[in-house]
Amino acid sequence: MTQKFSSSLLPFIIIWSGQLVSTIGSTMSTFAFNIWVWEFSSKVTSLALVDFFTLLPSIFFAPITGVIVDRCNRKLLMILGDTVTVILTSIIILLYFTNNLQVWHLYISGAIAGTFNQIQWIAYSASISLFVPQQHYVRANSMDFVSGYGANIVAPALAGYLYYSIGLGGMALIDIVTFLIAIISILFIEIPQTQVNEAESQNHSNIWQEFGFGIRYIKARKGLLALLIAGLLFCLPYDICDLLYTPMILSRTGNNTVVLGGMASAAGFGGVIGAIIVGRWGGFTRRIKGVLLGMTGIGLSKTLLGFSQIPRVWMLSQFLASLHSPLNGSSNTAIWMAKVHPNFQGRVFAARSLIEQLTSAFAYLITGLLADRIFEPAMKSGSLLTFLFAKTFGTGTGAGISVLYVICALCMSLVGLCGYRFRSLRNVEET
Repeated sequence: MTQKFSSSLLPFIIIWSGQLVSTIGSTMSTFAFNIWVWEFSSKVTSLALVDFFTLLPSIFFAPITGVIVDRCNRKLLMILGDTVTVILTSIIILLYFTNNLQVWHLYISGAIAGTFNQIQWIAYSASISLFVPQQHYVRANSMDFVSGYGANIVAPALAGYLYYSIGLGGMALIDIVTFLIAIISILFIEIPQTQVNEAESQNHSNIWQEFGFGIRYIKARKGLLALLIAGLLFCLPYDICDLLYTPMILSRTGNNTVVLGGMASAAGFGGVIGAIIVGRWGGFTRRIKGVLLGMTGIGLSKTLLGFSQIPRVWMLSQFLASLHSPLNGSSNTAIWMAKVHPNFQGRVFAARSLIEQLTSAFAYLITGLLADRIFEPAMKSGSLLTFLFAKTFGTGTGAGISVLYVICALCMSLVGLCGYRFRSLRNVEET
């Protein structure tokens, strides 16, 4: 197994390095797009709808995504995802420089990009177990957190300084260059393919039957089903907090992009340190401990962020939340990779992804309504909510968003704290 890991390490590192560069560019452009949308509309709903439309088509295509990944060349699928994103970003640049860019353009481009990124992500994640042995799953997945959070150290802070000098168009151009680097990194390596035997092909010849196989696979295993439900209960408030984060900070700081970028960098440092710790340590022997402790730590850290009005405390809380994230995510992914056979991972991961995306889509739809129509007006109207929270959160712009943020963060903590009480979840690795 050690020999297999060593021989497979180089191609994995090459793919990972390309994804790291691409993630830096994507993080910069996403940061810039969020600021542009907020300045354009000053509505949480507009930000939420960008994410919603990015998710929507991939939800519809989820039934066939896993089948495509299990049956098609994964290398070509990964290249296709990056290529489509380059084309779409080029169109956005053209619209921006001709002063024709509107928020609804981002809805459309996000919808198309989301579909192909979904295929690319499943092709990539389903290939990891073919590169590395099972005992190194947590370490391999922790490297993805190093990539994601490493990008957050540099990209948002850099984007915060550059946003008003090179503008949205300049950020998008940088993104295109990084995507091209990612494509080149994939071209020079071989992506392993799983073999589907003839009997399996006959039994699952229908796309819908194959997608249903992924659902049935999870449903038949109580531990995996419990793990999925716990993840959904955590992700719903997490996604709401994620959407509220940018408008909450910008409204509290008078649209200070430097502070926002600095907070993202603090989160990046926390994520990289957490990923390095998990990578060197390997995580708990019982990985479910890492899942639940990570959830609890993330929730409590974000609660501190919501309550505070001090930028230094915001950065500390972002650091702590991201510090726990690799422990949670790597442990969770390692359980799924260990419990699902590689030949089935495309379909099972696609089914899991669809359920998670439906939950995220629901979060995106209700976040704007809760923030813009309920919590923000309530904190300015002298209501019971104002009486309870005005001393802590104030009554100005962003106060209602902060109240909603804290409520969701506390819910995240409860999922982690209470999860170990359920036997099927606690024993997921033994069932």
